[in-house]
Amino acid sequence: MSATEENSINIRFCGLCEGLMRWEKEETISQLSRVLEGVAIDLARDERLRTAVGVGQPTIWPNLRSLWLMLAEKVTTHQSDELTRAVVISTSRFTRNLVAGVAKNQENAFENEPELRQILYTYSSWAASQDPGSLPVVRMVVQTLSNMVTTNERLMSCLWQTHMDLPEEQAVFVRVLSLPDPRAILSLLVLLVNCIYDSSSRQALLVKTRVGVRICITLLDRMTDLHDAEESSDAGKAFDYGYHLFSHLFGGGFAPDLFGNLKVDGEIIVPHQTILLKLLDSYLRSSPSETLFSGMTQTLITCFFKLSQYAVGAISDVVNSDPADVTRENGIQTAPNPMLPKACEALVLVTQCIASIMLASEATHLQGEVWPLFRESVSSHGRVIAEHTVELLQLLDIFLPKVNFGRPIVRPGQGEHQYSIAVADPTGFLYLKRDLVHLIGILCHEDRATQDRIRQCDGIPVIMNMCVIDERNPYLREHAILALRNLLEGNRDNQVVVHSIQSSKTSLDELELPCGR
Repeated sequence: MSATEENSINIRFCGLCEGLMRWEKEETISQLSRVLEGVAIDLARDERLRTAVGVGQPTIWPNLRSLWLMLAEKVTTHQSDELTRAVVISTSRFTRNLVAGVAKNQENAFENEPELRQILYTYSSWAASQDPGSLPVVRMVVQTLSNMVTTNERLMSCLWQTHMDLPEEQAVFVRVLSLPDPRAILSLLVLLVNCIYDSSSRQALLVKTRVGVRICITLLDRMTDLHDAEESSDAGKAFDYGYHLFSHLFGGGFAPDLFGNLKVDGEIIVPHQTILLKLLDSYLRSSPSETLFSGMTQTLITCFFKLSQYAVGAISDVVNSDPADVTRENGIQTAPNPMLPKACEALVLVTQCIASIMLASEATHLQGEVWPLFRESVSSHGRVIAEHTVELLQLLDIFLPKVNFGRPIVRPGQGEHQYSIAVADPTGFLYLKRDLVHLIGILCHEDRATQDRIRQCDGIPVIMNMCVIDERNPYLREHAILALRNLLEGNRDNQVVVHSIQSSKTSLDELELPCGR
């Protein structure tokens, strides 16, 4: 495009702005808005043109500034209508395309960020979101903000600091994440991920400031809503970007800070922490960052002790209760502690995360640094993880019946009242025994001290009891066999205990477990 044609865009834009600023006739405003859309399309196609328009004469920047000031005033003083929305969209599209990949244009346009924020605040309100016409405005304004700062380190930091410092009631990112529009959420997540990518300082603000934590809480809620969406849909893509955002935080070592800042005083666990654990578990199973090993280890240990002790206390109350005192509803025992299933669900995830870190550290030759922490850390009760795990498994062996072909398998002497709640609603208890047994197998692998501890707290019989098929604990039998192998390997004392249990000797022989070594 020639210099004359480039200058013609500057001239046309300045003329369009003068017409829009007068805001005289609806028909004229609509026509000017359509022309502005056409100019925006030309800019999207040619980076050289965007650069030339940004420095060309007459300069476009004062007129663009005046236009955004006028539009912000119209929107925030409730003069917004369909025509105003159309002009906001066309002006946003022009600005978005003008700044894309051109640092100087980004610098010049960024002075309009406060007005864009005001417009976004208005159109992301609950009342405005009930009008479908508001949602395209939100998407376009968010995309404009994104293009305005992407790849520009100074502007990203400025935008991020500004939004993290906002009062909570003015946090527009939180409002956008709450909208019933996956496309708007996706547009915002692109901006958020771009801002925190490879930036420890901006990641820290996201997990430590009040607005940042509120953004994370709102996003965790939305991740649950978006989880089952079609992968190719806007909702599915939004879920992927949300996962990428938390993956960057995990990789940066901020999982412990965020997990701690999500807690609620007086609660053993809250839903947002559980969702975060699910994402962390998925991350650890894929490509964990080595920086996470040391950073997350103590948090997981503390959480394991807290949740396992809570579960032991709650289950003990049930197991030791008098059948006459049990409250029933329609013949089924009611929950003695409604938080128990939630605590057990979180405990499953914590256990899986510990197992993943231990196995991943072994693969990256960090086993010597990480494994002793999980094996030797002591709780406030003076016991290590392996001992707490055995205690819980002993109670679970009573509390949770094995399920085969859809029916609970009851051992002689067990009272039905002790486990009827878990049979009626297994939510929260699924995979619990399997993952605890899996953890035992890892902890005692080639470690004589842990093997002995498990024997001394009578853990061998309960592991032997787990060598069964249980539909609610897939592969429980296989994990129990592996745990027994690791317990007996090179440990004569443990082998003696196993072979003294005569009722299980035949089945143990069939499993070909090590003996006499």
